[in-house]
Amino acid sequence: MDQVFVIGDVHGEYTLFQETLKKFQPDKQQLILIGDLNDRGPKSKDCWLLGRELVEKYQAIYLRGNHEQYFLEFMESPEDWFPSYMYNGGKETIESLLHKGATEEYSPTEIAMMIRSRYRSLVEFLAERPFYYEWNNYLFVHAGVDLTKPWQESSLQDFLWIREPFHEGKNQTGKTIVFGHTITPMLYGDMQTTALWQSDGKIGIDGGAVFGGSLHGVVFDKNGIVKDYELPNTTAWRPDF
Repeated sequence: MDQVFVIGDVHGEYTLFQETLKKFQPDKQQLILIGDLNDRGPKSKDCWLLGRELVEKYQAIYLRGNHEQYFLEFMESPEDWFPSYMYNGGKETIESLLHKGATEEYSPTEIAMMIRSRYRSLVEFLAERPFYYEWNNYLFVHAGVDLTKPWQESSLQDFLWIREPFHEGKNQTGKTIVFGHTITPMLYGDMQTTALWQSDGKIGIDGGAVFGGSLHGVVFDKNGIVKDYELPNTTAWRPDF
């Protein structure tokens, strides 16, 4: 493929996800999902099923984000992870998999058991997601890498969670690193600019769609950005706690 088409953090915003995919050209582009298809937004289940379909149909690269990880950790140790997962948008994911009110109705253990019995293959699929993808001189990763050592030696924690040490560190990898995880309004420091963030061979593509920002679909060829499709969201996630 001569190009890649990369989609930022979707977070359950299924309609925006579908709209962005209309720009994807499967015959000449490798599709990459930067991770965090779930949590906060209303339709995590639909986003996950569509993500899996894209992997099966187009060999899309669906990278693991910290929110896929959150869900998997919750499934492994429901009682331990429940409060923190709820706080970070897990309630919406659980309700999309089961039904509204499920988090008040059942214990964390019961919730995990029901999800596993109904969605075993989906949970297994999520547990198989890779942490990064290399293409030409690009490295695609959910959060970033540890720039103090060869990037391949980054901990799995860093691939999923790292913020400032990566954003501010010197990129000597020889690669352009494309990442999501930290919303670009935060990277710009003004809490409003949703455009792509670029600095020192790093490109942040999470426009904060679920917070009322935008979802990016970015086309790259080996020379750089070819096109950025930025779709603004008209609603924003409001936690109900």
